[in-house]
Amino acid sequence: MVTPPDIVRAAYASLVVTSLSAARHFWVDLLGFVVTYEDARSLYLRGYDELTHHNLILRSGPEAAAGALGFRVRSGDDLARASAFYQALGCRTERLPAGTVRGTGEVVRVEDPLGFLIDFFASSAHPQRLQQRYDLRRGAEVARLDHFNICVPDVPAAYSYYSSLGFGLSETIEDGQTLYAAWMYRKQTVHDVAFTGGAGPRLHHLGFFAHEPHSVLRMCDILGSLSRQSCIERGPGRHGVSNAFYVYLRDPDGHRVEIYTSDYYTGDPDHPALRWSVHDPRRRDFWGNAVIPSWYTQASVVLDLDGAVRPVTDIAQTAEVTVGADGFTAPPPAPVPPSAPPAPPR
Repeated sequence: MVTPPDIVRAAYASLVVTSLSAARHFWVDLLGFVVTYEDARSLYLRGYDELTHHNLILRSGPEAAAGALGFRVRSGDDLARASAFYQALGCRTERLPAGTVRGTGEVVRVEDPLGFLIDFFASSAHPQRLQQRYDLRRGAEVARLDHFNICVPDVPAAYSYYSSLGFGLSETIEDGQTLYAAWMYRKQTVHDVAFTGGAGPRLHHLGFFAHEPHSVLRMCDILGSLSRQSCIERGPGRHGVSNAFYVYLRDPDGHRVEIYTSDYYTGDPDHPALRWSVHDPRRRDFWGNAVIPSWYTQASVVLDLDGAVRPVTDIAQTAEVTVGADGFTAPPPAPVPPSAPPAPPR
């Protein structure tokens, strides 16, 4: 068994956008991301708590797609481990010299067994600290990238693969026969990656952490006040899974972003996984709000090492939305117990 790289956390993502100016307006002017670097074809962005060079790379291209998803590893030795690990799996790999990804040291880039483009890096430039630059904050006051949520045709295979990389399991959606979705982590939060059964490989969304529920609500108010409410796809609401207070937004190319807060610590060595029944309607929204169909069906296609869009494979297992509580309709209200008769007068 080849030793896997020691992954620290989900650190950055790359998206191809068809209009860099429209993407800049959405991500920077509206959501409030900080620009670390920009040129005619790319934007490197981060949240206010991020101490590495970037959390998000936007690149101009002819077709909207997801590029590499970046994981930080513990040390330079883990880059060699990453190469060996994926070569043993028969996956395509390449080593990118320092600076190929701006602000980042050497990168090992792979096409992983699930079909996603993954970057591993150990070192990064450190831009100016902004945690206490409250005078600069705008929009959702995003703190940092938290997780990737991906669509995969075979959830048990994805679970097995990420387990082999040393990820812990925080929550699932399942029944007695089928694993429909899983949330897995390396840092001490609910997840660095989550996957739901669906046509794939596709990127469902990028999750960015904000410190306060007010930031989620303020983002909705900003979009509403500018008549951009169509950017709000789902929420605000409270997830059952992860306990996150969330809103889902779509950028001009349809890429989905979750702004959320209020998940929990998972750092205990015996952390118990929370297993949700697929029949429990609270799993997707704890308050029972209906899930919009596009949230289940639409996602971003992904690129391969050659920059081509990877073909999408249909789901190979039972789809979550065809079983139990589908989430498209709110559950009926619980019956109200009859009132007790009034006490007789004394």
